[in-house]
Amino acid sequence: MKKADSISSSELGTLWLTYQQKTLILRVLDYFIEKTEDPEARNIMGGLWQDLDHYVSKIIDLFENQGIVIPVGFTKADVNLEAPKLYDNGFDIMFLRILKEISMGMYTLNLNMSYQGEVMDIYEGLTVVTQNIYKRSTEYLLKKGILATPPKVTMPIANEFIESKDYLSGFNLFGDKRALNTIEVGILHHGIETNNIGLQLISGFAQCANTPEVKEYFVRGMELAKKQIKTFEDLLLQSNIQFSATSGSTVTTSTIAPFSEKLMMFCIHLLNTFGMVSSSFGTIFTLRNDLSLKAGIVAKDIYVYTHDGIKLMIKHGWLEEPPQMEDRKQLIKQ
Repeated sequence: MKKADSISSSELGTLWLTYQQKTLILRVLDYFIEKTEDPEARNIMGGLWQDLDHYVSKIIDLFENQGIVIPVGFTKADVNLEAPKLYDNGFDIMFLRILKEISMGMYTLNLNMSYQGEVMDIYEGLTVVTQNIYKRSTEYLLKKGILATPPKVTMPIANEFIESKDYLSGFNLFGDKRALNTIEVGILHHGIETNNIGLQLISGFAQCANTPEVKEYFVRGMELAKKQIKTFEDLLLQSNIQFSATSGSTVTTSTIAPFSEKLMMFCIHLLNTFGMVSSSFGTIFTLRNDLSLKAGIVAKDIYVYTHDGIKLMIKHGWLEEPPQMEDRKQLIKQ
């Protein structure tokens, strides 16, 4: 690339983070592809592996042309293909679907922070790949009976407008709360679904982690996921809505780690970040005050847990530092 086409600071930052995320997913796919016994699942994951590897190569080429050091990210040293299966019965595609949910939001944000055509092309291409894999994963899981759908509802036959501020009320101790609307049900169902997957993921990580404080951190994450699931299920039951069954995937009894603790910690960090965004989304779009309050509490709990995880990764030298702006004050002092 010409010097005039140098990427901006925001593009460098988003590409650096994308490299971290994509190399992590490639290592996870290395393991899941090796262990799957389902040809259809292997085909879905294998296609994604090829697409992501292509775009990681494009990021590397762009960095090299710009004279930018290639991030460490996650390498073959972070995955143990000899480890037994840690998850069974479709968990690989369930987890892949959650990762693609995260990716779709990230690519939109990254594209909004892009200015160079080459960078925008990368995110546009990754968006197409992600939407295709998300659709294929959803269809696969529904066909296998692993993925539970949200509750059914009687279809509206007339338009209505909110007539009272009581619609927002959720704190009346002596009166009935209004029924949940379909937007709120969708947000609660999604919260249950993602926390169920997160609970299974982190349960497996807790089983095979060797460092005591890392194991303890994962166990703490299990309890946090359980707390959130109960919160969301209780809200549905208060409106006499039967919550969806948990996914059919399972954690095996293996205690041999398929991934490095560095990878497992960063993976949980990625999911926690997504969880905070999801909680914020729920706060914005729910119209019942008690739901907004609970979503805010959930976001606070995830934030504290995430912050503790960052400190743990720094302590063990597992958190790669993003590219920094020039420290002008320090340069002046020198």
